[in-house]
Amino acid sequence: MGLTSNKVLALAVLVAVVLFALTVRLWPRLARRDPKAVLGRVGLLLVTQLSLFAAVGLAANNYFLFYGSWADLLGQEQEMGVVVDHSAGSRDVRVVEKRGMDVPGGHHPATGGQIQKVVVEGPRSGIESPAYVYLPPEYFQPAHARRTFPAAVVLTGYPGTAENLLKGLRYPRTAYDQAKAGKMQPMILVMLRPTVAPPRDTECVDVPGGPRTETFFARDLPEAISKTYRVGAKPRNWGFIGNSTGGYCALKIALHHPDRFAAGAGLSAYYKAAEDVTTGDLFRGDAKLRNRADLLWSLDNVRQGASSFLVTTSRQGEGNLRGTRDFIAKVKAPARVSSITLDSGGHNFGTWNREIPPALVWMSGRLSAV
Repeated sequence: MGLTSNKVLALAVLVAVVLFALTVRLWPRLARRDPKAVLGRVGLLLVTQLSLFAAVGLAANNYFLFYGSWADLLGQEQEMGVVVDHSAGSRDVRVVEKRGMDVPGGHHPATGGQIQKVVVEGPRSGIESPAYVYLPPEYFQPAHARRTFPAAVVLTGYPGTAENLLKGLRYPRTAYDQAKAGKMQPMILVMLRPTVAPPRDTECVDVPGGPRTETFFARDLPEAISKTYRVGAKPRNWGFIGNSTGGYCALKIALHHPDRFAAGAGLSAYYKAAEDVTTGDLFRGDAKLRNRADLLWSLDNVRQGASSFLVTTSRQGEGNLRGTRDFIAKVKAPARVSSITLDSGGHNFGTWNREIPPALVWMSGRLSAV
């Protein structure tokens, strides 16, 4: 059973309840002061508390999806599947799995759309990364057989798993619902985590000597997707959205590559590349590279293109309120900026799920299918 399985959670809760009941039942018998009774009390308390912690931890993980599998929890890389669909039409994208949507009629792609698990190879960056591609129902409908669609790259935070975008943050389902309600045009979503060189957090920069993460996201990924699916290759066809580290990446790529992306949305983003034990030495002492990775510095010192930006924050609960206000103040024409400011909301899935629907509608309004 998988780490996020409801059966695993139910079993953990059942074990915790049984051990608690057993502790209550046996405690009078273990009330003596001899060594065996003391050891018995210590043992019961220990296993009962461990079972309670395990149940609470599993419940929290099922909600927030910190870890997507046992291998992920143990720090091991999960092997990719071996089934390859070569009909995708591009050597840079390999389809390894197809799944339906959890919507009425979702087992029919023309009704509910489809999610494809893929592996993307970047010829320029040398990076290979798994991803999920959401294709809306219209993509499979005969009436739209010759239609192209806008697309958005969607990133998690760090460390994150791509599964977070499907389950906890529900990007495909939200895009489906918003398009069905007529609030946004059908869009293709390319969902993955920013950690393309695990376990290192590269902050979506081209690290001197590698890995070339910015090149992968700014050039390799959109080009590979455009070759494989019916997505245009012009800036107006592409957007970028993410939360936390993924939000920083989205704003950074859109800011520095207006020739590739027309829009970037950063949910709870920060505005300067992190430098800590998870990143290592990103810039190798190069002050120009470090400054370029500071978005507020870039807005002041780099010519702004015609990209549109969306930034989000909260008056209470987020630490990026001041940085967000500074970002907004520094965006100048021809660039445009919009914002979402919640009264309160922390750095978590609950907050982002309040921002994703309007963010997708905003993104849809900034992109074109042709």
